[in-house]
Amino acid sequence: MSRELTARTTPPYNHFTQIGDPVLRQRAVEVEDDRIDSNEINDIVEQMVNVLRHYDCVGVAAPQLGVPLRIIVMEFREGKRELIPPAIYEQRKMATLPLTVFINPKLEIIGDVKHTHPEGCMSVRGFSAHVPRYDRVRVTGIGKLGTPAQLELEGWSARIAQHEVDHLNGIVCIDRMDVSTFTCVTWEQINAAGGRAVIPFDK
Repeated sequence: MSRELTARTTPPYNHFTQIGDPVLRQRAVEVEDDRIDSNEINDIVEQMVNVLRHYDCVGVAAPQLGVPLRIIVMEFREGKRELIPPAIYEQRKMATLPLTVFINPKLEIIGDVKHTHPEGCMSVRGFSAHVPRYDRVRVTGIGKLGTPAQLELEGWSARIAQHEVDHLNGIVCIDRMDVSTFTCVTWEQINAAGGRAVIPFDK
């Protein structure tokens, strides 16, 4: 599945679109039934998985690669546990999420509880903010690569699903954030470098 990513200037990109790109503000369209198993859609899914793993992130929606289709990919690999302080891992209810691919997903809130935690976005690179999200959701749709047609998620996995489905509706996490918590995640490095620092958009 994985392959080396090289620069490309046409969708599906090998990079994440950034806020300001119109594709992030439009409602993505459903994949038609006769295209679901096509080579075109399979190639887009493969590209999404490759980009997800190349950047070692936890979710990607097709619009983030410049493709205005209703497709999401999610994965929270076990190895991430070693990179996150145990107290944060537990507090934010993080857990392993196997590779999950949905075409035309529908998201249902199945609990009233909300949690507010810091959240970043690969399409708002270099920044984060506190975002409230529901603790439990149900996602239904057309599963690919072994994904069932319905999945109930909680905690951080539910947050990932809400974040990615938002992208399909032209919504970015900054639309839901507590604006007073909006933060440049590299502010300390910028100060230490006397302002001679950059936010990388590739890896």
